[in-house]
Amino acid sequence: MRDYLLTLCVTAAVTYLLTGPVRKFAIATGAMPEIRARDVHREPTPRLGGIAMFFGLCAGLLVADNLQNLNGVFELSNEPRALLSGAALIWLIGVLDDKFEIDALIKLGAQMIAAGVMVMQGLTILWIPVPGIGMVSLTSWQGTLLTVALVVITINAVNFVDGLDGLAAGMVCIAATAFFLYTYRLWYGYGIEAAAPATLFAVILMGMCVGFLPHNMHPARIFMGDSGSMLIGLVLSAGAISVTGQVDLDVLKVFEGSGRAATHAALPVFIPLLLPLTIIAIPFADLVLAVVRRAWNGQSPFAADRGHLHHRLLEIGHSHSRSVLIMYFWSALIAFGVVLYSVHSASMWILPVVVVLSAVGLVLLLLPRFTPRAPLWAQAFVPPRYRRRGRAAEPDGSHEEIVPEPVPEPLGAQGMAAERTPVPAGVNGATALGARSRFSDRRKADSRR
Repeated sequence: MRDYLLTLCVTAAVTYLLTGPVRKFAIATGAMPEIRARDVHREPTPRLGGIAMFFGLCAGLLVADNLQNLNGVFELSNEPRALLSGAALIWLIGVLDDKFEIDALIKLGAQMIAAGVMVMQGLTILWIPVPGIGMVSLTSWQGTLLTVALVVITINAVNFVDGLDGLAAGMVCIAATAFFLYTYRLWYGYGIEAAAPATLFAVILMGMCVGFLPHNMHPARIFMGDSGSMLIGLVLSAGAISVTGQVDLDVLKVFEGSGRAATHAALPVFIPLLLPLTIIAIPFADLVLAVVRRAWNGQSPFAADRGHLHHRLLEIGHSHSRSVLIMYFWSALIAFGVVLYSVHSASMWILPVVVVLSAVGLVLLLLPRFTPRAPLWAQAFVPPRYRRRGRAAEPDGSHEEIVPEPVPEPLGAQGMAAERTPVPAGVNGATALGARSRFSDRRKADSRR
């Protein structure tokens, strides 16, 4: 565990320290696209944050290769090299896209090629455990197709959810933490050395996200861009692929005894089939809904819009930070709930706890619909939106009518574009090298920015 913590800290430190220089580099090279209709930020922000995250990945792998307890992962398996090869390719495509806006079909092809590169070096699904049957061996083509599909789905799910400051990095960090707890237990609890690469991938992914988040939290000073979102999506899928197709049921002897006992014993082995989906459940749901919505409207599945889950939260009335925290909450509930159930599958208290926390999450989602009003004696101590329409007593005995401040009606994309003039992207519009640029409209931003 000490070596894992050292690897995590080095990865996070390298990512954090390089993000500042990368931000200045992005500004100098003009990787600051103008604000689009679907964006929620209000000023041009540099991208290319994936550059710092990629070098953090390289630093983490280099440190792990020189640690005595983790060096065996590189000696006994070629999966770390396969990950680095696929990550380098997908990162390069992402950097080009952040700068030149590559076509979506070209990016999709690059994602498949990156997955194919990992398959060629041994990072592939060889078999899958099926409840009631056992291990089902896959042919070469079946394993390749399943691996490529999982990589492409995970990359695009993470990319789709990257719409608010700190959202994608935070959700992937939560997913990587849950995945690390599961794979670490699988390795040391069951003695399965095949889970060691996935454990290392999860630790490095946590470090990449932790190091980048301080620069990316609202208000973000830099975006990870496609170079970062596709990179962390690929690393997440690589860990899932590594642990899913490498666990041998015969080693655990889970099919001995009664059927019920065998089912409970085999549960930790079947979890890899579900965990990669649960840790990206929110991004995956967003991906499916986006494809269905765009196809229903006669648009391309790759066409951008403002119908993602985080946009919906903003439209309901949540603030930027609260929307991100709500997405964090649901991601953690699903990911850690599944991991906890894999450890204590026979315990009956897990389900009620998940139900109660789900109810809390629903209350948080609907919170803007039920705005509380403060009592009359506390009118002077709360923001105007929480005040009642009534008469508050003055020190001299008179009363003053208390009326909440009117909330401006949300403007559509065309109305907002007509009322404000965006600052063009460039060095002078950045915050690192000069004065902080602002829009002429200084009102509070609404959900339709």
